[in-house]
Order: sequence, then C-alpha cells, then structure tokens
Amino acid sequence: MTRFSAALLALAISALGVGDAFAIDRRVRINNYTSYDIVEFYASNKGSRSWEEDILGRNILPAGNSVVINIDDGSGYCKYDFLAVFEDGEELVKYNNNVCELAQFNYTD
Repeated sequence: MTRFSAALLALAISALGVGDAFAIDRRVRINNYTSYDIVEFYASNKGSRSWEEDILGRNILPAGNSVVINIDDGSGYCKYDFLAVFEDGEELVKYNNNVCELAQFNYTD
C-alpha cells in the first residue's frame, strides 16, 4: 500500500468516527433552577408543526434538580424547540436550541 493510499484510508476512518460522534451526541442536561416542578417536557425538531410525546412520561423534574435527556429522534436534526410545562400550569417555549452543541439547558425564575 502506498503512503497516499494509507493516508486516504486513515482520513476516511477518522471521518467516520467524527460523523458517528455527532450522530449520537444529542444528550442535554435539563436544569430546573425554578421554584416549580416541571411536569411535562417536550422537544420537537425546529421544522415540526406539533410537539412529540412528553419526554418525562410519568416522571417530573422537581425544582432544583436536573435530568439528562437524549433528544435524538433519529431525524439527524440538531435544532429543537423545547416546551416545559410547570406544575402551576405555566408553559415556557424556548426555540431553536442546537442539541448537537448544547451540554446543558437552564430553566430559571
């Protein structure tokens, strides 16, 4: 194998590794720094016209706590809108969150 062929092979292998890392790393720590529990949490890709299922399901995110959520829906999208529903009924929508770059997202009073 020539040096050129070996270099191309190494480049192809490293490119595959980088692509895989981006494809699976859509985990975001949601921090609830408010005084109210989050009783529902939704994340839908920016182009969606409706919210997906409640990610918390039967669980809640108590005030002062956090949870790591894998926002990967298999679409390959990075930009998502978030909807948090609080125990007092207030809804807070945050648009255009890049989950491929975000490590944490904070809800605050």
